[in-house]
Amino acid sequence: MDIGDCYRLLGLRSGASFAEIKASYRRLVQQYHPDINPDDKKSKEKFIALTEAYKFLQTVVVQDETAPKSISSSAVSAFVSNYTEVKPQESASTTTVMLHPPTVEDIEKRLKWKTYEQLQRFLQEKRFPQAIALVEALAARLPQDIEVRQWQAIAYQIWGRALIAEKQFPKARIYLKKAIKTDPYNKTLLIEVQRDFELLGIQF
Repeated sequence: MDIGDCYRLLGLRSGASFAEIKASYRRLVQQYHPDINPDDKKSKEKFIALTEAYKFLQTVVVQDETAPKSISSSAVSAFVSNYTEVKPQESASTTTVMLHPPTVEDIEKRLKWKTYEQLQRFLQEKRFPQAIALVEALAARLPQDIEVRQWQAIAYQIWGRALIAEKQFPKARIYLKKAIKTDPYNKTLLIEVQRDFELLGIQF
């Protein structure tokens, strides 16, 4: 289940706030709760899927909402040390501090690399669902960023390989195909994914 599936399952648009996610989840689980539908297998499955989707989005959206989305006073303060230049005046006893406030691009770049560090941690810890959700959220925020697209494709491939090791072949195939679709011009990735498909014993 990827981040888009989670939003759709909860009946929300992609990028909905955590408050909207929480409200939708509470409304739907009341509708599908096993106590209300004791003999309904489909309702039980829906209840489980809703809970998984909620937990999945909780990991990503809360973190994303705490990241700076526009220039604020706190963001400016955080960047001052990096954009401060001290110029001596003619008098040796005085100096003028020239402040260059950060642009939106500066803040987005900082967010991007902070997210990349978190992505690496998730992958190293084999927390693949969280890694996928995190990089998909970043890709939705920076859709034109080539590097982010490459990270997304690699995350898909790494999870695909982990699924092969777990013998979850149908799911592995889905994520390996997602890797190629996300970064179709990466020849190295294409060759590696073709080899991964050979491990599955099927044609790419």
